[in-house]
Amino acid sequence: MNIRVFPAGFIETNAYLLTDVAKGEAVLIDAPHDVWPLIEPVLKEENCNLTSLFLTHGHWDHTGNASLIQSKGVKVYAHPDDRILIERPEVMGPLLPPGIEVKATKIDEEILDGRVLHILGQKVEIRHVPGHCPGNILLYFEAGEAVFVGDALFQGSIGRTDLPGGNFSELERSIREKIYTLPESTIVYPGHGPETSVGHEMKSNAFVRSA
Repeated sequence: MNIRVFPAGFIETNAYLLTDVAKGEAVLIDAPHDVWPLIEPVLKEENCNLTSLFLTHGHWDHTGNASLIQSKGVKVYAHPDDRILIERPEVMGPLLPPGIEVKATKIDEEILDGRVLHILGQKVEIRHVPGHCPGNILLYFEAGEAVFVGDALFQGSIGRTDLPGGNFSELERSIREKIYTLPESTIVYPGHGPETSVGHEMKSNAFVRSA
């Protein structure tokens, strides 16, 4: 499985394209504005069919291209706690920078805490990590030692908790119980900025350290 990161959109939101050339399949994690023109050439070059889009949460900077990608026949997965943000993005109007449009996207399939999926031949565990956003989830690829956490945790930082639905105590609990319980060698792929590791954040993150 190949992992490519595409920072895209108005605030450089990370979209992750996972491809398996042997299978001819690909999945996308998060869909910021203008990411489709970046990933389409890769899909063509590797002759991979994009089958699924996983939204780590419903904030506009992660869903800006979701409607377009869904129109290509791609199935959209997300947590139901963020349904209103994804299917009725106009509720985020006061938070949008001027001139930015986000089209509604239908959640094709809900994914809940504890669900186990098989993505590109790998076992993937879904964990619910609210606090930044009510429906923030992570995708943990055990064999690949990789976890995609949305905006729950960043290198040396954490997601904002001052937005509607945010709660610092809840996010702190999510990080300690759902992220810091993963193997320390697990690579953390966040919604913004560079990758890090579970062990590094447990030891050095000034916002939430290991209990």
